[in-house]
Amino acid sequence: MKEIEILNNGGTILYPTDTIWGLGCDATQPLAIKRIIEIKGRASSKNLIILVSDFEMLKNYVEEIPLQTIKLMQEIQTPLTIIYPKAKNLPINMLSQDDSIGIRIPNHQYCQRLLKELNKPIISTSANLSNEASPTCFQSINDKIKQEVDFIANIEHNKITNQASSIYKITNEGELIKIR
Repeated sequence: MKEIEILNNGGTILYPTDTIWGLGCDATQPLAIKRIIEIKGRASSKNLIILVSDFEMLKNYVEEIPLQTIKLMQEIQTPLTIIYPKAKNLPINMLSQDDSIGIRIPNHQYCQRLLKELNKPIISTSANLSNEASPTCFQSINDKIKQEVDFIANIEHNKITNQASSIYKITNEGELIKIR
């Protein structure tokens, strides 16, 4: 896959996910993360989420996976992002001010293939400029983003979606709070 080479070399991609089109890069490369922030024109203090392929990969990037989180992942059949309190093995510009990180395991064939071949997490932020609406289809993505990325996935260009993931946060005390 050409996109794997691009990701490994610090490049950016535009790709479909289990929710909406995403703007992404290798989440372990600080300069690639900085480039995503620049493309979006967003404040670096705003949080980004990452995608991981499975529980094994998840364990590499969070200190703890509470039992109630595992149960939640098994119960919810729609896309689910969980904000974990203590991230690890990620660049500082990837983390929230409190060292938390939002992570989703996508149920999407293309994303899973990317993640397994790259064998690292991928940034997944909505493919829109800061303060613009999230795109519901490939055609609604701002041309500036399409021109700025290093690779555009050539699949699902006609698919329309407005499905956002559910978001839960694990507090430092281990409590699970629904955010969206």
